[in-house]
Amino acid sequence: MNQNKIAQFIKEVRNKSNLSQEKFGEKYGVSYQAVSKWENAKNIPDIGVLREICKDYNKDINELLNDGHPLKHKHLIRNVLLVAILIIVIIILLMVLRKNDNGSFEFKTLKTTCDNFEISGSIAYDKERTSIYISNITYCGDDDTSLYKSIDCTFYENNGSIKKMIDNYQYNGSITLEDFLKEVKFNVDHYSKSCTMYKENALSLEIKATLLDSDETLLYTIPLRLEDNCK
Repeated sequence: MNQNKIAQFIKEVRNKSNLSQEKFGEKYGVSYQAVSKWENAKNIPDIGVLREICKDYNKDINELLNDGHPLKHKHLIRNVLLVAILIIVIIILLMVLRKNDNGSFEFKTLKTTCDNFEISGSIAYDKERTSIYISNITYCGDDDTSLYKSIDCTFYENNGSIKKMIDNYQYNGSITLEDFLKEVKFNVDHYSKSCTMYKENALSLEIKATLLDSDETLLYTIPLRLEDNCK
């Protein structure tokens, strides 16, 4: 803000209006001493008063406040945004380069040794993480047209006698096993930093279904195995 420029502006418009400092002050509700301080660059008007003066004398207040550069603030914002965009681009490039150093994802197919079920699944992994995907589970045992009032499908990691739940899908209401399985999908991202732990029978699905017309519960355990172990 150029205080001398504001002082010069006020003095010029007052003189052009043939007003004394006292009359000019009365016009804007201040004393002649205040006007004198404005014109001698010892003080500036309140922003509301300055806006009113600029309006009366067709002056752009931004030009006064920004030292003759109305777009100065906008240019500063633009430059800050450009720097921020440049930083984001650099970060993305570094991430891509890092990804290329690690190599692309490798995929291993998940299969089941259970005769009653077929699945479509895979494990995707690189040096930093392992993700698990199961997109389709099909019951291929005897025809089952029974209605169930609740069915749970739980995805487990097995370590000896210890089972750790990875994910779970539940349904409560009247439904057949076939229709239930059509809805079941597991997408477990960033599950582990290493794929080497997933060996034969390390993963399994467990389906627990309770019949609608009784409290009888059927339990299916579906062991999963990799096409071959991760490297």
